[in-house]
Amino acid sequence: MKGKIIKGIAGFYYVHVEGKGVYACRAKGIFRNVHIKPLVGDDVRISVLDETKKEGSVTEILPRKNELLRPAVANIDQALILFAIASPEPNLNLLDRFLIRMERQNLPCLICFNKADIFADGEETASQRVLSGETLFKAYETGGYRVFFLSALMEEGIEEVRKAVQGKTTVLAGPSGVGKSTLINCLAPEADMATGSISEKIKRGKHTTRHSEIIAAGEETYLMDTPGFTSLQIPDISREELGACYPEFEAHEPYCRFSGCAHIDEPDCGIKAAVERGQISRIRYDNYRILYRELKEARKY
Repeated sequence: MKGKIIKGIAGFYYVHVEGKGVYACRAKGIFRNVHIKPLVGDDVRISVLDETKKEGSVTEILPRKNELLRPAVANIDQALILFAIASPEPNLNLLDRFLIRMERQNLPCLICFNKADIFADGEETASQRVLSGETLFKAYETGGYRVFFLSALMEEGIEEVRKAVQGKTTVLAGPSGVGKSTLINCLAPEADMATGSISEKIKRGKHTTRHSEIIAAGEETYLMDTPGFTSLQIPDISREELGACYPEFEAHEPYCRFSGCAHIDEPDCGIKAAVERGQISRIRYDNYRILYRELKEARKY
C-alpha cells in the first residue's frame, strides 16, 4: 500500500493511507544500510503486519520532490514562516536567515506577521511603531515575497492565508510563542493543538511542538508543523553567494561599477544607491551586511 509519513517519533513512522487510516510502522533495516532515513512528508510503500492494530513496515521510500534539512521534511511546495508583529517583537535577522535557506532550496515563501490585534489595541511600544505593518510589508514585498498580517487569536486575516495554502503542502516554521499552533487550529480545527502560553518573564513561547507533523487542512492541502527555532546558522553558503539570496538585489546589480561588487564598501554600488532611493529596504540591507560579515569571519576559521 502507498501512503504518506505524517509523523516520526522514536523509530516509528506514522503513515496515512487514503481511505484506510494511519499505520504505525518501522522502517526496514535496508534503509539504514544505504544511509537513507525516512522523513515526514515522504511518500512510501508499506506492508501491513496487523490490520487490526494498524501496524506495518515501510518497505520503500518513493522519489522525493525535494527535502529540507532543518526542519527535516520532504516533498514541500512552499514554506510559511510566521513571526509575531509584537510580543515577542520580530527578529528580522532571523527571518532573513530562514528566507536565505528557502532561496537556496528554490522554495517559495509566504511571510505572516501574527498578533495584529496588539497594534489595534494601541499597546505598541516606540520600537514596535518603527516596525509598523507598512514598514514590514514594504521590506519584504520588494523581495517578491507574499506578506500577510493576521490575528490568529481573533481569527482575522485567516481566509487570505487559507487561500494561499489551498492545494499545496506547506511547511510552517517560526520562533516559539508567535502563535503557530493557534494558526494551525484556525486552518485545520480538527488538529486541536495545544497552543501553549507565553512566559511573561522572558517573552518566549513554551515549546509545544516537539516533532514535525503533517496535518490535513482540506482536499490535497497539508500543513507541516515543525518545532520552533530560535537561531539559524547559514554555514552552507559563501559570502559571494549571499547577494543572490536577496531577490530584490538582482535588478540593481547591473548598476554597480565593479564586477563582483560585495555591496559593502565599494563606491558607485547599485544596491546601496537603491537603498538610498527606498527601492530596497534598509532593514533588509542592514541584515545583509551583518550576514556578509558573519560569513567573512567564518571563513577565517
